[in-house]
Amino acid sequence: MQDNIIQALRRGAADEAAQLAREWSQAEPEQPQAHRWLALALQQQGQHEQALESLQRALELAPDNADLHLQHAGLMMALRQFEAADASLGRTAELNPNELSAYLMQAHRALMRNDVDEAERITRTAARVDEEHPEVVALLGLVALRRNDGDRALSLLSAASRALPNDARIIYALGMAYLGKDMLAFAEQAFRRALELNPGMTSLQGLLVQLALRQGNTEGAAAAMRQLLANPQTDTPAMRRLAGELELQSGQPLQALEHLLPVLEQWPADRHTLQLLLMAWQRLGREAQARETLDAKLAAHPTEHNLWLARLSIDPVGSSEAAAVGARWVEAMPEHLPALETRMRLHDMAGEAEAAEAVARRITALEPGRSSGESRVVDALLARDPAAAVAHVQQMVEQAPAEAKPSLRAWLGSVQDRAGQHADALATWTNLHVSEAPQRLPLPPQAKAPLSWPDLGQVDAGSAARPMFVWGAPGSNVERVIAAIAAASPVLRGDRFGANPPDDAFQSYHALQDLSTGKLTPEGLVAQWRAQLPARGLADANVIDWLLWWDNALLWALRPQLPEGRLLLVLRDPRDMLLEWLAHGAPAPFAVTSVNEAAEWLARALAQVATLHEQDLYPHALVRIDEIGNDPAAMAEHLGRLFGVQFPPAQTLGPVRFPAGHWRQYSDVLSAAFAQLTPVAVRLGYTEA
Repeated sequence: MQDNIIQALRRGAADEAAQLAREWSQAEPEQPQAHRWLALALQQQGQHEQALESLQRALELAPDNADLHLQHAGLMMALRQFEAADASLGRTAELNPNELSAYLMQAHRALMRNDVDEAERITRTAARVDEEHPEVVALLGLVALRRNDGDRALSLLSAASRALPNDARIIYALGMAYLGKDMLAFAEQAFRRALELNPGMTSLQGLLVQLALRQGNTEGAAAAMRQLLANPQTDTPAMRRLAGELELQSGQPLQALEHLLPVLEQWPADRHTLQLLLMAWQRLGREAQARETLDAKLAAHPTEHNLWLARLSIDPVGSSEAAAVGARWVEAMPEHLPALETRMRLHDMAGEAEAAEAVARRITALEPGRSSGESRVVDALLARDPAAAVAHVQQMVEQAPAEAKPSLRAWLGSVQDRAGQHADALATWTNLHVSEAPQRLPLPPQAKAPLSWPDLGQVDAGSAARPMFVWGAPGSNVERVIAAIAAASPVLRGDRFGANPPDDAFQSYHALQDLSTGKLTPEGLVAQWRAQLPARGLADANVIDWLLWWDNALLWALRPQLPEGRLLLVLRDPRDMLLEWLAHGAPAPFAVTSVNEAAEWLARALAQVATLHEQDLYPHALVRIDEIGNDPAAMAEHLGRLFGVQFPPAQTLGPVRFPAGHWRQYSDVLSAAFAQLTPVAVRLGYTEA
């Protein structure tokens, strides 16, 4: 009977299989296999509930049958009862530790939950059963893909696809691996094959259009899009939106409007559609049509945030027309904080300070502590009653939850500074540093200069690599220079300040001691650094490497082993640097337990910079940003002259910080610390007072 049922199922004769299995189960009601095959036949008929009843009866008769639990897991997935499916898969693996299918399904389930660690653990267990099974290899590839290990993912998925050339899932994953490596032609080929194997993967059709565009094949993209729009099943709003984007890229804004306006009818608040429409209207010079269309949409959908933003963008920023739109937005959504914030900014642009403050107080009444409103209220208080501004922020600090207090205390110090309460500001900042010191890095060690330096090596004329190291002491605002470089260079690396820094001597506090004892050789230090470059996404040593710390003792290795390198040292007046460090911290979260300790360490660090510069110990440049640290255009111009290439200005260098010379406001309360820094300030070219 079982063979007859199997043959019927293979022929796709589910009705016949179900009839045979039903007869068997009635003839032998205590035979679990009869109920199992009836469940499978019913499932193929789409009768999932009846199939579940039959399978549960089989499990009652044979509760320790691993195959039945595996089949139950599959049925639970079909019914989207995933927790029950997970339980059945776990029971299958308990009963039969060699049941590969259970592990494969468990691993896929883990990936669906985005639990990559669990998926990897299960897949490694599956590999112990059959490490060469193509689905195991594919899963290892999927795990590598999720971990952004593109090379490994590509290798594994390529192997799996060769073994299973008709598995659309694996081919699709291979396409994603190619896409991650920016191998667009190979990705397109893989996705076309996946779509051929599974025409139901309609989302791939839009992706194929985008891939054609990215490869500059606008004609191919247009042809594919026409084919998609001719099919009612794929003529969707998403495809129409993509068609509009394609027309814009092809310089056809009028045709873009024809695609996008119907999308707006169905998706009135879709941000991407609105952005594309605004571009089309702008290129056609149809601002009046834009206003009319969006006003009509707002009449029907007055509480759609994205519609209001789109409508605001048509009128000049700060104009009376924009102000009128802002007022309408607040009227339509009187408690919508972004609307109120927009109205507040528009009041400020129009010079209506009292009205802006009134809106700010409405914002803080709706959400006490919201930064936009509170900062505007404090600005108003500072203008007319600085002491009241300080008291307002002090009250906020007292009422804030513990996790919010550090940032508020830092702000309190800034408000005290602006209010002229310099001693209080200093006390606020130093107390904050002391309280956070246990969670911060100790100050890096500093070595004494040797009596002599090794000779500077000869630069290999055949090497085009010219690595650059960038460092600025705390308070130098080096991060602003980094922001300016990032706007121009793809080889800048700031990963030493991230979650996965390179594992080399430049990252280790033991490097100086290891160099002095011979535990680390100069050759070894540079070799370590080079070995990390591929993992940092670099093909060679052409890198701009932002260092966590600097000490001239590193020149013991760099002079002989990396003479082609360069050092970019960011500077401000050392007294401004100390004040900036205390007030705003630094990119490297170094612990500060006292003002004196910070001043002493900074003086020694900058004395090393002065020595390096005076003796020209290594190819270098000093980047003084005292007057340009808050000006993206001036920073770009300065760096452009230094590098000999044109730098585009960064969109922002970060929040505006203290102006040059602000340290003089603290000459009384920081007199001892400034006395330690003045000699090195003079060595670096700054005035004594």
